[in-house]
Amino acid sequence: MAKQNVSEQFVDILVRAGVKRLYGVVGDSLNPVVDAIRRNAAIDWIQVRHEETAAFAAGAEAQITGSLAACAGSCGPGNLHLINGLYDAHRSMAPVLALASHLPSGEIGLGYFQETHPELLFQECSHYNEMISNPQQMPRLLQTAIQHAIGRGGVSVVTMPGDIASRPAPEKSIEHALVTTRPTVRPGDGEIEKLCRMVDEAKRVTLFCGSGTAGAHAEVMEFAERVKSPVGHALRGKEWIQYDNPFDVGMSGLLGYGAAYEATHECDLLILLGTDFPYNAFLPDDVKIVQVDVRPERLGRRSKLDLAVWGDVRETLRCLTPRVKAKTDRKFLDRMLKKHTDALEGVVKAYTRKVDKHVPIHPEYVAAVLDELADEDAVFTVDTGMCNVWAARYLTPNGKRRVIGSFSHGSMANALPQAIGAQFVDRDRQVVSMSGDGGFTMLMGDFLTLVQYDLPVKVVLFNNSSLGMVELEMLVAGLPSFGTTNKNPDFAAVARAAGAYGVRVEKPKQLAGALKGAFKHKGPALVDVVTDPNALSIPPRISTEMVSGFALSAGKIVLDGGVGRMLQMARSNLRNVPRP
Repeated sequence: MAKQNVSEQFVDILVRAGVKRLYGVVGDSLNPVVDAIRRNAAIDWIQVRHEETAAFAAGAEAQITGSLAACAGSCGPGNLHLINGLYDAHRSMAPVLALASHLPSGEIGLGYFQETHPELLFQECSHYNEMISNPQQMPRLLQTAIQHAIGRGGVSVVTMPGDIASRPAPEKSIEHALVTTRPTVRPGDGEIEKLCRMVDEAKRVTLFCGSGTAGAHAEVMEFAERVKSPVGHALRGKEWIQYDNPFDVGMSGLLGYGAAYEATHECDLLILLGTDFPYNAFLPDDVKIVQVDVRPERLGRRSKLDLAVWGDVRETLRCLTPRVKAKTDRKFLDRMLKKHTDALEGVVKAYTRKVDKHVPIHPEYVAAVLDELADEDAVFTVDTGMCNVWAARYLTPNGKRRVIGSFSHGSMANALPQAIGAQFVDRDRQVVSMSGDGGFTMLMGDFLTLVQYDLPVKVVLFNNSSLGMVELEMLVAGLPSFGTTNKNPDFAAVARAAGAYGVRVEKPKQLAGALKGAFKHKGPALVDVVTDPNALSIPPRISTEMVSGFALSAGKIVLDGGVGRMLQMARSNLRNVPRP
């Protein structure tokens, strides 16, 4: 049997860790690794058009599967392109292993062609970032990197010079059973007892939930029922907690709606469950706050805590719920449910006013029809900007659908690359990229990746020929919009020229048929919907506080377009409120 080289050993270890594919762009120092993949039937090389796409795709795959995903870039500019997608994966706690191929080892530090220093560049967006400078470091260094990514939830970067990749792997190297799953973390009894006393002493309890409630829906509902608590959520918590939730009071933050803000400010005790909600301006400073999080470094970095609980949300609630006294007073909960319904009733009117005849098309109408026609288990990838607004307000979670975006990093151009990663996981599952024209054109070259691999991603393009969220920011700050207009082509024609299905929609009556046609098509498809760039309306009164700071004011802006099915959900919950 021929002796392995370092590249072959590297690829074999990735396969043992469960990696199914490596996203990247081939070239120079990376070629030995790509050749090792070519000769290994257990893993695929996915050729993208830009390394940023590779990192976003790997991050999305990791979020869908919960398992390790991988990407790679060649030396210098190649691996440098990975950085934005790696930042997003790291901040999303997606386990991703990035291979940063490097210069020949004898040239490092001498100003060689394309020289960068990956071990410095990726330091802030990784848990582990080391260079293989000698074959003897294999496979221990790679195994350590994998376990950092999986165990801590985030990115590990391994830098490897091209000449090292071609050298013989060390004999009798130490390989061990890799850790590929994370344990649950249970808080100590002392913290559980303190939390129990605080809950029992509070008359009004509110829960505010983030992505850390994934897998804990039943436990959150059981606890909310026991203590008669309203349940609000951050954007990343929407898909995990809003469905089948009779305690729902909506979302807080920049894109907030409903009564979540009021519920968090009018309670005696606010419990933050699995959320690293970044906007401290929306959190109260005059109520008791408890935070439960599996990442201890996140405890208390947004607000002053009366109790910090280090633990998994599901395990914490399983310990806590049987110990707290059941509350019988529903007055606070019912009042918040009524406020939530009233708030949604107030903003839905504009959306229902001749929306099916409005030209240019209301983007809210596009989101509502998309929500209605998409599959029950669809994966939506959502561009940063106004697409975040429409996803937050119109996509209906049900426990099967997934919604992925750059919700913590806030990068443009994320939706199409993330759709690529999501679709490779399961070609039979519907994947919809909700793309804005600004984000789509930034990495539009990777639409060709859909065509090359015949990936059946459906790109729904909200084409308002502008950077809508940036215009809103300028308006709130009292500035005229400038530099926000895009001169766009007929994107449907571009899609057809690339060999994909493409249809352009300019009138509301064409929309449903166009979406159905795209969904029925077996391969990649793009629906170019010309939408109204003036979909946002500023409230008639703008306070000094609104003008002085976007962080708080933007969350209070009334959107000219309502909130979709969430009003129906709120009405349903209100009907279930017991009457005296």
